Amino acid sequence: MSRKKKFSSILLITMVLVVVVLQFFRPSKNISEEISNNDILKAEDLPREVSRILVTSCYDCHSNNTNYPWYSEITPVNFFLDNHVKDGKRHLNFSEWAKLSAEKKAHKVEEIGEEIENNKMPLDSYVWLHKEAKLTEAQKQLLLDWVKNYQPK
Repeated sequence: MSRKKKFSSILLITMVLVVVVLQFFRPSKNISEEISNNDILKAEDLPREVSRILVTSCYDCHSNNTNYPWYSEITPVNFFLDNHVKDGKRHLNFSEWAKLSAEKKAHKVEEIGEEIENNKMPLDSYVWLHKEAKLTEAQKQLLLDWVKNYQPK
C-alpha cells in the first residue's frame, strides 16, 4: 500500500471514529411538559386560527417546546438546531409572554407584523423542511389583522 493510500485510509477511519464519538455528546432538548401560564396561548385571548398558526409556524423556535425532527438526533445537526432555537427564543419566546411588560408585548407584536410583511418569518430554511409552517396569504393577512388590532393585557 502506498503512503498516500495508507494516509487516506487512516484519515478516513479517524474521521468516522470522530463522528461516531460525537454522537454521544448532545445538547439538551427544548421540551417542556406542559404549557405554562406565561405562554401567550394562556395569557392572551387569541383567535383560534392565530393560535394554530403560531404553534404550527413559530413555536419550534420561539417557545419552550420544540418538536424535533428525526435528523435532530445526528451530531452536529443537533448542535446547529440547538443554537438556532436558543437564538429564536432570545428574540421572542411565546412561552414567557406574560412576563413581558405591556409596552414590550406591543413592540414584539409590531415586530411580528414586520417580519411577516417582509416575508422573513418563518425562515425559508425552516419552511423547506416543514412545509406545514409555510404561511398562506390568508394566514399572513389573519396575523397582520391580529397585529393591527392587538391590545396588550
